[in-house]
Amino acid sequence: MIAHLQGKLVEKSPTQIIIDCGGVGYHVNISLHTYSLLPNTDFIKVYTHLQIKEDAHTLFGFVEKSEREIFKMLLSVSGIGASIARTMLSSLDPKQITNAIASGDVVTIQSIKGIGSKTAQRVILDLKDKVLKLYDLDEVSMSQSNTNRDEALSALEVLGFLRKSSERVVEKIVKEDPDASVESIIKKALKNL
Repeated sequence: MIAHLQGKLVEKSPTQIIIDCGGVGYHVNISLHTYSLLPNTDFIKVYTHLQIKEDAHTLFGFVEKSEREIFKMLLSVSGIGASIARTMLSSLDPKQITNAIASGDVVTIQSIKGIGSKTAQRVILDLKDKVLKLYDLDEVSMSQSNTNRDEALSALEVLGFLRKSSERVVEKIVKEDPDASVESIIKKALKNL
């Protein structure tokens, strides 16, 4: 229904953005990968996926069309909902996910919070052929944007992690690397939670 949004970036956090399109502010859920690729300009365009449920209409946004396609493919797998798909795209970049699926790498997919071995195997079984056909995906360049540990903690909370356990892990990461960007803090935390 809504294929993309183009407008002024009003608010931005690691898990969501608000885009003003002609006076209407759209609340868009994003992955950490998309957050890292957001341009530093006020005017942006994101490709979207609208999820309609009985109790909510939820927009998910992506800087790259290829990430949106992977998100949709992940949603087609039984047992993978929008929040797990978003966590997957926050833990690994799209290229890592497609490589893991194409090569049947259960361990990499299972390393993502919320995915057990059966779900990881189902993802590979259901998507391997599709991924191999769509293998001309764009190369992804990660840009870094420095923010603080509080932003990382609130992002982890939105992704469904308990504040206390997140704080312990994030503190340890920040102690080891005080200049860590919010993306790297969250990625490291996701591996340790």
